[in-house]
Amino acid sequence: MITSSPPICTICIANYNGESLLVECIDSILNQQCEFEFEIIVHDDASTDKSLELLHNKYPQVRTIESKENVGFCISNNRMVSQASGEFILLLNNDATLMPDALTTFYKHASSQPISGILTLPQYDWETGHLVDRGCLLDLFYNPVPNLDPGRTSVAMVIGACLWIPKKLWIELGGFPVWFESIAEDMQICCHARLAGFPVEVTQKSGYRHQQGNSFGGNRITDGRLKTTYRRRRLSERNKTFVMSVCTPFPVLWLLLPLHILTLTLEGLLLALFKRDRRLFVDIYANAIYSVIHKRQRISEERLLVQISRVTPTKIYLSSFTLFPHKLRMLIRYGIPRLTC
Repeated sequence: MITSSPPICTICIANYNGESLLVECIDSILNQQCEFEFEIIVHDDASTDKSLELLHNKYPQVRTIESKENVGFCISNNRMVSQASGEFILLLNNDATLMPDALTTFYKHASSQPISGILTLPQYDWETGHLVDRGCLLDLFYNPVPNLDPGRTSVAMVIGACLWIPKKLWIELGGFPVWFESIAEDMQICCHARLAGFPVEVTQKSGYRHQQGNSFGGNRITDGRLKTTYRRRRLSERNKTFVMSVCTPFPVLWLLLPLHILTLTLEGLLLALFKRDRRLFVDIYANAIYSVIHKRQRISEERLLVQISRVTPTKIYLSSFTLFPHKLRMLIRYGIPRLTC
């Protein structure tokens, strides 16, 4: 419910050209079966469709932040949280909808935690309704691995499409890193939280439906093949390498980062040769390696901030990682991904 009282939760929706998505998303929030107050903020990232007209006419109770230029997912969410009045923040994609008991489930779970941390709900595919994940583990190369174990609530990360966090913790962790632009910002804040001793968990009840890959194209299985885009892969490989460089404790980093760079190089060369596409190697894989070198000062500064707050032992931090490379598992199951512009 939305009232004039101080809200318990602020739902933040980053929107760009989401006119066809917003109604189902916002209606799923307004139809929540909960007994506490909440507010909704939408950051419109310079949409060229009629998103703002829709929001103003159909949802006057929703607060809107109108950006004059496209600033991306990280800045959009940072702006919304800075204006949020709620004790808790729920980041929700405009292409996602909540089950009716979602907010109640979040609040009950958060209230039961000895230390309040980051939460998500089980994620279900928009079209099929099949379970996608219960949060994610990570492999050693920081690729998200869907957690499908109903008995496991502690995970390595949750995706930003549905991410619940106390506003106080968001501020303490510094929000999303704006230098990431988009992709893996959720991984960064979750890894930072875990290192600082805060739980990252998935609820066992409720859930949300999500049109995976709608924002950036791809990142879903289509006709038995994994489909993605050059832009998504470029940002993903670069930003996952940033997270690895910032969050991995010593001395593991000294072993892992060189192996990761070697793996990226070999993977990029093999894919480029197979597809006869030089751009694939240059734009995605070489760019990730170059970016780590080019951003080394920024990475060093961020690493110092993250590691100085670390209280979690390396063994516990790595307990949510898997040994088998997730890319290899996906290659065996679905073959080489199809890349589109």
